[in-house]
Amino acid sequence: MFKNKGLMSLAIAFMLVFSIIIAPASAFAEGENVKLTIIGTTDLHANIYNYSYEDEKEVDNLGMAKVYSVIQEIRAENPNTLLVDNGDTIQGTILSDDLYNNNPELNHPVIDVMNFMGYDSMTLGNHEFNFGLDLVDKIVEEAEFPILAANATYKEDGSYLAEAYVIKEVAGIKVGILGLTNPNIPRWDGTKVQSIEFTTPLDAAEKHIGEMKEKGVDLIFLSTHIGFESEYGGDGADEIVAKLPEIAGVLTGHAHVTEEQKVGNTLIGAAKNAGAQVVRFDFELANENDEWKIVDSAVKVIDVTEYPASEELKEYAKEYHDKTMEFVFDTIIGTVTEDFAPESEIPGIPEAQLKDTALIDLINDVQLKYTGADVSAAALFSQYSNLRAGDVNYANIFEIYKYPNTLVAVEVTGAELKDYMEWSAAYYNTFTPGDINISFNPDIRVYNYDMFQGVDYKIDLSKPTGERIVDLMFKGEPVKAEDTFKLAINNYRHSGLQGMGIIKNDTYFDSDPKSLRSFIADYIAENSPISPITDNNWEIINADVNHPLRKYIIEEIKAGNITVPVSEDGRNFNVNGINAVEMIGQGLIPDEVLREYGIEATIEPTPIPKPEPAPIPVETEPAPVEAVKEDIKYVVQPGDWLSKIGIKYNVDWKALADYNKISNPDLIYPNQIILIPAS
Repeated sequence: MFKNKGLMSLAIAFMLVFSIIIAPASAFAEGENVKLTIIGTTDLHANIYNYSYEDEKEVDNLGMAKVYSVIQEIRAENPNTLLVDNGDTIQGTILSDDLYNNNPELNHPVIDVMNFMGYDSMTLGNHEFNFGLDLVDKIVEEAEFPILAANATYKEDGSYLAEAYVIKEVAGIKVGILGLTNPNIPRWDGTKVQSIEFTTPLDAAEKHIGEMKEKGVDLIFLSTHIGFESEYGGDGADEIVAKLPEIAGVLTGHAHVTEEQKVGNTLIGAAKNAGAQVVRFDFELANENDEWKIVDSAVKVIDVTEYPASEELKEYAKEYHDKTMEFVFDTIIGTVTEDFAPESEIPGIPEAQLKDTALIDLINDVQLKYTGADVSAAALFSQYSNLRAGDVNYANIFEIYKYPNTLVAVEVTGAELKDYMEWSAAYYNTFTPGDINISFNPDIRVYNYDMFQGVDYKIDLSKPTGERIVDLMFKGEPVKAEDTFKLAINNYRHSGLQGMGIIKNDTYFDSDPKSLRSFIADYIAENSPISPITDNNWEIINADVNHPLRKYIIEEIKAGNITVPVSEDGRNFNVNGINAVEMIGQGLIPDEVLREYGIEATIEPTPIPKPEPAPIPVETEPAPVEAVKEDIKYVVQPGDWLSKIGIKYNVDWKALADYNKISNPDLIYPNQIILIPAS
């Protein structure tokens, strides 16, 4: 009995509203169509704000704050909307991995924000298991929406780790959402999940879709943390769709790729990671004889770049963001006595890629220490990377190790190690006599050149790629093909080397979920203050850059009169040798400089082609005389490159190079004359 009329009236009003919301399909007129939308997010990796802590700035292409603006727009357009996520959601940033995932007494910020956003379900991804089952239990408890994993059960009694599926009723339509996690989790998390049985996604789908049908679902939707195509065999959504065509839509994930297609009558959608994209599934249903039928459907992937970040969400999550900023920028890890990277002799060309330096040795020493490996390999992540003298915070670690890679170790043979080193040494261009610099392959990014610790070796730049590693020694003995070594690298490199067939074994050590940069921070804290130490275990040979004009050319580079060549897309630097002999031959070195250095110029001036005489037309009246067009003389400006000039005059850059006899098209200089053909 209600004790006052106010409460009684409120209860009656609530029941009336509730009865409208759950109205059965028969309440809708025959033939009256309903539009239903399902929004899917995937691989958010704990990016709440549209902020890159590594780069110390807001960005346009990630974050739940951006995603929420997309969601709000879709919900305003169609109130019949569900919101689902398919995993790898609570791991991947400093905020999650270094602060909240290790503090069980704190509410998890990602789950809290998902509650705020109004999610209807979340499927467990493989990275949800990185921190153990206790964290999984914690987020299941904190979530105000069901967390799903139909193919994950306890071995002991067969009970489910989370829920298998959820049935949501929207506008009288029963939508069954089945969650399938990645069955390969034991490959990556081993003992952390030894109590869990992971069945194949297809087996779980067949079982539970049958159950959902018995409960009268009108539309079946799968939220899966697997790719559309199989990764290891038996783990692709394509097999499920082929076997169960009654599925209306599938949100795939894990692969961090964009997917929008229709297979039969089933929509397939996937998005890039970190909240860069949102997947929208639209269904139109008609009620025929008290049964809902899908009459139309479409899938679309939406980029978040053009959407503003939700200020409402950012305000809600401000506490979490502020705490992360404080951790990154205000927490002192240790002290460094001197800069670890030496100053570049030639601006724009880092010394850490020309010789062994304390910067790379530090990363390799960390990898060797925490894995117990024999050999380690690491790359420079930016040409500007340095660990600078003074107090060190987490932001300083980003400067030398930007990405959240994990540390792994794998057993390799001597032959595999040599092949790996040869692959890496392809980063250098073959040396040409007269070059005053060692230059880099324009097709290889800076972070794909690894330097090795634990072995001694030389890189011979007079030899072609594949034959450059010489005098390869381990503890004073030549490395033999049949030798075996424990190799420490990051997970990204291991995956790439396996994919290329350079190494075969799986890792025997993986630090996941702890990142390699966290190990670097630990090392600095444990050994503070630290000083740069270099063991000089490798060197480049047969690259004599000491041309007499080298000093002069370097000074011209510093003065901005000569530019170090960059790749066409501007992403790779120092992509060609600056050749003094060619510069002399092209007349680019002033006579007084040549005299000062006692060099006799052998200048081959570029000939200016004369126009061919036009044939005399046979006409009854004299033809009008046309003026002969002359070549355009273009003066190269700072920042020019050949293709840019070609675009300006609608001439192919290769034609310009041939016409001007430029042997190195990536090497032009301010004030150089480029002839633009009159024709």
